Amino acid sequence: MKPQPLAHWGLNTSRLVFGCMGLGGDWTNGPITKEHVHQAEQVTEAALEAGISMFDHADIYRSGKAELVFGQMLKARPSLRDNMIIQSKCGIRFADGDVPGRYDFSKQYILNSVEGILKRLGIETLDILLLHRPDPLMEPNEVAEVIESLYTSGKVKRFGVSNMSAAQIRFLQQASSQPFIVNQLEISLAHLHFLDQGVHINQEAGTSVNFADGLLEHCHTEHIQVQAWSPLAKGIFSGQPIDGASEAVRQTAALVAKLAQQKETSQEAIVLGWLMRHPSRIQPVIGTTNLQRIVACRDAERQADLMTREEWYQLYVSARGVKLP
Repeated sequence: MKPQPLAHWGLNTSRLVFGCMGLGGDWTNGPITKEHVHQAEQVTEAALEAGISMFDHADIYRSGKAELVFGQMLKARPSLRDNMIIQSKCGIRFADGDVPGRYDFSKQYILNSVEGILKRLGIETLDILLLHRPDPLMEPNEVAEVIESLYTSGKVKRFGVSNMSAAQIRFLQQASSQPFIVNQLEISLAHLHFLDQGVHINQEAGTSVNFADGLLEHCHTEHIQVQAWSPLAKGIFSGQPIDGASEAVRQTAALVAKLAQQKETSQEAIVLGWLMRHPSRIQPVIGTTNLQRIVACRDAERQADLMTREEWYQLYVSARGVKLP
């Protein structure tokens, strides 16, 4: 079995990541409750039992309450921290009065964001910090300065990005001595641009594809872990209602169900296994808070290892809805 890209940087982690966006109640600034903390305990236990040791946050999730409720859980059960890799993201700012929602990679904003993340989580060091979405006003030297400050102070061990192209990563990396080791992107059977960009080279159909040229290849070459957000595509291929869905979605959901039955596994494991079969060693970030669905994901790595090229292409072409060029 080939090692994960994160192993190159000395991080031993699970093939799956648990995304914590669903924790903490609603997206207001209202209080968290005992029920919210109990939910965090339940889903964390289910994730750990499923072999998931990496947990993904962002300072904006539930207006900070996802981190806060996770921190309260860790305070009550501090031994859990020893078995976790915790990453969070910053750089997205909500609308404020007349000022619209925006991105902010300024030094002071990133510093303040990390202080808030650490305080809400109740930890002294964040394992990985991701810059959430590319800021058009980002200054590489300023970003590099704040990254070095966070690293030397021991507040952040490693760094990465989210939703960035290869050119944007190189733009930041040339100024920073700290490597960017993660890039989190939307990738799934319902979001196939990451594959279509490659197969549509010199094809007219490629003009409708929206994925940065050479991004997967750059991440693979530089040992940057590609993480997939929304990898289950809200469950449309694994049993969730698909009223009004396209024929491609319906046929692919049926194919997933057929493969799951043949292999005596879950539909979630087939969908995630398809992603993980890719040579980029994609690391899915599952966001469900349904305990049964968390457990259903645990067989994904095995299914990735068992999946044949023919099965992988069956799923890809079915989800595309049209044959390959």
